[in-house]
Amino acid sequence: MSRDSKLLGLLPIAGLILLWGWLAASGMAPKALLPSPVAVAQRLVELLGQGDFWAHIATTLFRLVTGFLIALVAGTALAILSASSEVTQTAVNAFVRILAPLPKIALYPAMILILGFGHSSKIALVAIEAAFPIYLATYQGMRNVDQKLIWAARSAGASRLHCLLFVMLPAAAPSILTGARVALVISCIVVFLSEMMSSTEGLGYVLIDAARNFRTIDMFVPIILISALGLGLGAGLSALRKRLLTGYPQA
Repeated sequence: MSRDSKLLGLLPIAGLILLWGWLAASGMAPKALLPSPVAVAQRLVELLGQGDFWAHIATTLFRLVTGFLIALVAGTALAILSASSEVTQTAVNAFVRILAPLPKIALYPAMILILGFGHSSKIALVAIEAAFPIYLATYQGMRNVDQKLIWAARSAGASRLHCLLFVMLPAAAPSILTGARVALVISCIVVFLSEMMSSTEGLGYVLIDAARNFRTIDMFVPIILISALGLGLGAGLSALRKRLLTGYPQA
């Protein structure tokens, strides 16, 4: 990505901040409900100077990354299993068609009963939500692999398992990483929601605690931080894609 493209990518963010500042300064919304960006930035700097606040950030980041990595492994493994034979393809796709439309957040109370209020239930929710886009992207990527590559490998004596792992899976890498980018966005949303619903730590809890105590400025800080975490992790994933898949266009 060129320098000009990166600068253009920052324009929507700058425009949103300017609009926010104008709305706050114009008085269209009460200051108690819509603090200025400057006030929120000052509060953010204050909170970043507190060790307890960094603990909340670390908790959210741990849940987010762990759930995402589990989803990446599980979604990819399911796609490999689905592509291995017609029988497993039928079984896995039936399973996905049933569960994919279901809002997994509805299962969260059951997860709390089984896994408790700690990290486990939140990581499980993130992993389940994020696994589906990774599975679908990987499965479609493996199905769309050029058959000539598979025929060439089989004619050279490669087994079906070898073709799956060393021909089809690498060829589907662009699709896998595209699905991972979608899953990362979902992971950010889900971990934040789960912490808002039942937690005593994490950025979602910080937001709910601020809302309960009518600290409006403090409500904006975790929203900005979860967005920053998502942008940072997304940039890292894009850099990994660029390094691994030189020559492929960005999806």
